Amino acid sequence: MDLFLRYLWEDPRLFFSAAVIVCFSICCHEFMHAFVALKLGDDTAANQGHLTLNPLRQMGVVSLIMFCLVGIAWGQVPVDWRKLRGRFAPALVALAGPLTNLILGFLFLAGVFALAGKFGESFAVQMLCYGGILNYLLFLLNLLPIPGLDGGTVVQNLLPQLNWNRAEWSKGILFFLIVALFAGFDYLWSAAEFLAGQTLNLLAWVF
Repeated sequence: MDLFLRYLWEDPRLFFSAAVIVCFSICCHEFMHAFVALKLGDDTAANQGHLTLNPLRQMGVVSLIMFCLVGIAWGQVPVDWRKLRGRFAPALVALAGPLTNLILGFLFLAGVFALAGKFGESFAVQMLCYGGILNYLLFLLNLLPIPGLDGGTVVQNLLPQLNWNRAEWSKGILFFLIVALFAGFDYLWSAAEFLAGQTLNLLAWVF
């Protein structure tokens, strides 16, 4: 049985709280992709109902099932790059998702800073902290310059001469992603934790 799914029996409160945070964060990420694409001329995602925070629309049934079973989830918003206005429009649409997670991460951690003094290490504060770290993780993960991720789209838009869509090596990118996920996840999580700690230090310094 998967390490994440076991929490459904061991600690249902943790399981459902984490599930809500993950789904909310991914849905916000995808919503902003759709919203910025619409503002820049592409109504594809909007016409297909992606201007919503509904996880069934933004993530889909398969992603939700995979999240419950193995703790891995994703979302995908259709974008017709040909409809976008502006040389750097694809990069702006791609960046909208990770930047949303960056902002969400900061807001979650601001909640930790505001409530920790009164509620200590309560479950609510712990979940806010988890939400901050998770969103920083999504921010870092999606900015990796790899085809299929938002960072890859940004690089492809800024450096079209790479022509990643036709490159032979791009065919093996799925395998690379799987290897990178297992080999580098701990490093990304540690980086997200570091950013979260620095955010709390910054808030303490400011206030």
